[in-house]
Amino acid sequence: MTSGAWALPSQPRTKAAPGPGPTPEALLRALDVTVGRRIHGLIPGEYRAHDRGGGTELAQIRPYEPGDDVRRIDWNVTARTTVPHVRIHVPERALTCWLLLDTSPSMTFGTADRRKADVAEGVAIAIGHLATRRGNRLGVVTFGDESTYALPPRQGRVALLGLLRSLREARPGPGTGAPTLGSALARAGSLAHQRSLAVVVSDFRGPRDWRPPLLELAGRHDVVAVEIRDPREQSLPNAGELWLVDPETGRQLRVDTRSQKLRDRFAAAAEAERRDVARELASVGARHTVLSTSGDWLRLLVSSLRRAR
Repeated sequence: MTSGAWALPSQPRTKAAPGPGPTPEALLRALDVTVGRRIHGLIPGEYRAHDRGGGTELAQIRPYEPGDDVRRIDWNVTARTTVPHVRIHVPERALTCWLLLDTSPSMTFGTADRRKADVAEGVAIAIGHLATRRGNRLGVVTFGDESTYALPPRQGRVALLGLLRSLREARPGPGTGAPTLGSALARAGSLAHQRSLAVVVSDFRGPRDWRPPLLELAGRHDVVAVEIRDPREQSLPNAGELWLVDPETGRQLRVDTRSQKLRDRFAAAAEAERRDVARELASVGARHTVLSTSGDWLRLLVSSLRRAR
């Protein structure tokens, strides 16, 4: 980290793809503390590894039993008692975090400060920074484009470099035939063998095939759903006749936005659809936070997680 902001080198920034913007160190520290307090202590340094005996903190010394690792024999106690004893240690504190990242065509949309994909990249890097500290591991599953990845959990900089590679090589395709959120959740569930933290970063648009696998995943792991929106997805401007294009399917529709009735109907339908998504996420027990392409997404992420129960 530098004194002002923290970042890793990523793809070149352009006006069309401005990136997530600055990530101040103070806000990252606040996010670290917030995640630690609000998500059942599942934070780097606060969650013990699954297997007992592999750490450095002594739990007990007991008589040797067949099958024990002879390298754990405590020779001082063995000499004093004339009976072989072994040292059993408390496992190191560690957390495995799975990041499920949406790289579908709809994520390239953005009419405010940046695209949804830029906000998703910022969230991914911030979570990756927190999830690879102090010996913790980060796994990544991308979905929705032609070059999807499933990177096994790794520690430290190796995990972050794998994350950045998946971001750089994402190639949004037409959306047909690409892995969906539902398939990505099922894949992560099959790969996560011990209790983990799963962070889903998506706009939650496209096929609604994700509730059953998300319910199964949330039953065994802690799940945080980060939904990213753009203001224009919720309301239409009065801009005359427009062609609207669905980036997932390529379907086009011509509308006359001068109609107040049309704009009202669009806003009501968009709000109802997002309420339905929020209701689905709450019903499976996922912690839900909404970020926007407008404004300071990192500050909003910190404050949203602080409010989460």
